[in-house]
Amino acid sequence: MTDHTRYASVRYIVDDVQAAVDFYTGHLGFVLNMSAAPAFADVSRGPLRLLLSGPASSGARATPPAAAGAGRNRIHLIVDDLDAEIDRLRAAGLSFLGDPVSGPGGRQILLTDPAGNLIELFQPAGRAATS
Repeated sequence: MTDHTRYASVRYIVDDVQAAVDFYTGHLGFVLNMSAAPAFADVSRGPLRLLLSGPASSGARATPPAAAGAGRNRIHLIVDDLDAEIDRLRAAGLSFLGDPVSGPGGRQILLTDPAGNLIELFQPAGRAATS
């Protein structure tokens, strides 16, 4: 059982729970805590607990039809070397939304999970690439 007091939890509504589990565990370093696919799965990475709710889950059923599409909110994952992560994920067949963007806080790029939910990969300013 997951110790819920140690995590910040985010729920993403997904079309295919198993595809989402494969995406997050296979590409982004999440660990599967529990699966009740096709309805629901619980994955985590560090202090982030991501609840993946399929169409049959109570979390998805509680979502009003007007809010059915993926939102502009996103989870934010810090990486040591943004360019290396982009290369690794592109080699795995993933695509990104646009090109990396730089700002005073660092560099970032967006990708989507299989349901269209956003993930931001972020390399803080001043963090030298490890490669």
